[in-house]
Amino acid sequence: MADIDPVRRGSDIRAGSRRTAARDSLFLSATIRRKGEPETGVIPVRVRNLSAIGMMADHNDFSLPGEEVIVTLRGIGSVAGKVAWVRNGRMGVEFDREVDPKLARKPVRSEPKRAVPRPIKPLF
Repeated sequence: MADIDPVRRGSDIRAGSRRTAARDSLFLSATIRRKGEPETGVIPVRVRNLSAIGMMADHNDFSLPGEEVIVTLRGIGSVAGKVAWVRNGRMGVEFDREVDPKLARKPVRSEPKRAVPRPIKPLF
């Protein structure tokens, strides 16, 4: 079950802000890159909380509020967004579309084991 911080749920409402969605507290690896940069420009980040409309992550790279980014999250895929804030080695990203944060918590499935064929005995 997702850990939702009851203190933060709905308590961080700002005028003009969409930050009213419940956020899951978690540690999740993801990547982020500036929009328009090649795939080789990805930067690993550690997601600290995730909601349907955004995330907070540890981030030591240079970013500015308003900068367009692409975040790639396991189970969700790539999501475009904008840097909402940067402070003390962390950043907030507001997604351009809503995501299902529960998908990021699903276990990664390995490929199913294939049955090993048994040798066939000759009838004679």
